[in-house]
Amino acid sequence: MQNRQLGPFTVTAIGLGCMNLSHAYGTPPSAEQGEKVLRAALDAGVTLFDTAALYGFGSNETLVGRVLKPHRHEITLCSKGGMAGVTGDDGVTRRVIDGRPEAIRRNCEDSLRRLQTDVIDLYYLHRWDKAVPIEESVGALSRLVEQGKVRTIGLSEVSAATLRRAHAVHPITAVQTEYSLWTRNPEIAVLAACRELGITFVAFSPVARGFLCDAVPDVAAFDAKDIRKSMPRFSPENHARNLQLLPAYKALAREAGCTPAQLALAWLLHQGSDILPIPGTTSVEHLLEDLAAADVKLSAGLLARVGELVNEKTVAGNRYSEQSNREVDTEVF
Repeated sequence: MQNRQLGPFTVTAIGLGCMNLSHAYGTPPSAEQGEKVLRAALDAGVTLFDTAALYGFGSNETLVGRVLKPHRHEITLCSKGGMAGVTGDDGVTRRVIDGRPEAIRRNCEDSLRRLQTDVIDLYYLHRWDKAVPIEESVGALSRLVEQGKVRTIGLSEVSAATLRRAHAVHPITAVQTEYSLWTRNPEIAVLAACRELGITFVAFSPVARGFLCDAVPDVAAFDAKDIRKSMPRFSPENHARNLQLLPAYKALAREAGCTPAQLALAWLLHQGSDILPIPGTTSVEHLLEDLAAADVKLSAGLLARVGELVNEKTVAGNRYSEQSNREVDTEVF
């Protein structure tokens, strides 16, 4: 697979987002299945792996750390703090956004232990805690760099203005935000700011949370743990409208000689050499399908038609609920 730059690291053009193996889309697969996917990614030459303290409330980092430890010097390992599971007095573990320096330091120490490594290559602030100035949180991240616990730092789901404030404190290596044909928010200002400042853009959910795939998610079958249940685009009414885009979209994929998921990933890769998609999957078959998208070449005309078909104006529903929108710091259309 072709390589791209992620700050000082040379990585495969498509990385692996590990969240799906422990978190988010319903009951996660077994640890054995998760290990199969990770080992298949290694065998396929993937060198970029992305996890977070939040995923599975630490279980994802534990899985990733155990499987990848023997290959640690061959890969670029990324994780995130500032949003993690916190167990309350009632014994229930809940997701908490906490950007205070002491919380970030504690999250990082926990991640290092679970990942079984002395240093994390790229450590993101998972969410900006708006009760804490971004300068304080980034200052805490910079001290982790000084201490040798983190090599570089990144931000997730931030606006261009917040990115500039953070970059003034310590160089930001990457910004990670949802970006796909159906989520174009980064195109408002963040992509331009990244390019001005020399920052790589890492795109999560690049196949639209499974929507731009052969097997379209069945919203009626989502279980209680599937985060898509609260996402407006997957409400019955909006989902029905969005399904109307798929026949023409799949026809374009056939014209390109690839699968729908590969078309979504290839479209992203064609947006610039500074963009790194990190699709996630629980299937080895789908993993290999995703990675093959790096070899798909799209003409300018087909790129334009795909972008005109699926975009923020043609997709029904916001990407997040009102509550989730309040927790992110990104420009909205």
